Amino acid sequence: MTGPIVFPPVPQPAETPVQAPAFLTPTTPPADAVMPERAPEAPAPGEPLGSHYDHCFGCGPQHPQGLQLVAVAGEGLTVTAEFTVRPGHQGGPGLAHGGVLMTAMDETLGTLSWLLHTPAVTGRLETDFIRPVPVDSVLHIHARVTGVHGRKIYSAAEGRIGGPDGPVAVRAQALFIQVKLEHFTTHGRPEDIKKALDDPDLLKRSRAFEVNP
Repeated sequence: MTGPIVFPPVPQPAETPVQAPAFLTPTTPPADAVMPERAPEAPAPGEPLGSHYDHCFGCGPQHPQGLQLVAVAGEGLTVTAEFTVRPGHQGGPGLAHGGVLMTAMDETLGTLSWLLHTPAVTGRLETDFIRPVPVDSVLHIHARVTGVHGRKIYSAAEGRIGGPDGPVAVRAQALFIQVKLEHFTTHGRPEDIKKALDDPDLLKRSRAFEVNP
């Protein structure tokens, strides 16, 4: 009998770095981006930011299935937030759904517009999931502005479990686009726009109105 047949190794192509498709807008600021000043009207460090809309899925206190995320203004152009994972936020058994975690990061990054005193909407969000986030745990999020270029606001955030200095569970980078308040009145449902306009706190909230398109 002859021995086993040995095949020559198959040549492997050289590894090439994975790049985002050219049609996707980067979430990192370009070289000529600037760091903006904190607006004089911005909430003071330590001041809760409240919700921009009571029925928002991310921060609205009147949304029973929502995240009810609470954000607080930080020093400079930073914001901190906390989100408690409840059973209704599950994906895998006993673990937060990835989409819910993305929403928490998006919501926190969006509150940075309070510090710039300008309405803005999410243009693009990139998220890395580092470790699972169990139900009943608290996700501590720290977000910061990383640059502004024209109407584009660049930002980044980390979400930690076990405390503000705990291990990182989620990282995100985002691009927000500054818009006028007419963006919401033009594209939103009339009944929801009327509900918002009937809110006596609208003036305060409209100063940093942030709603996902």
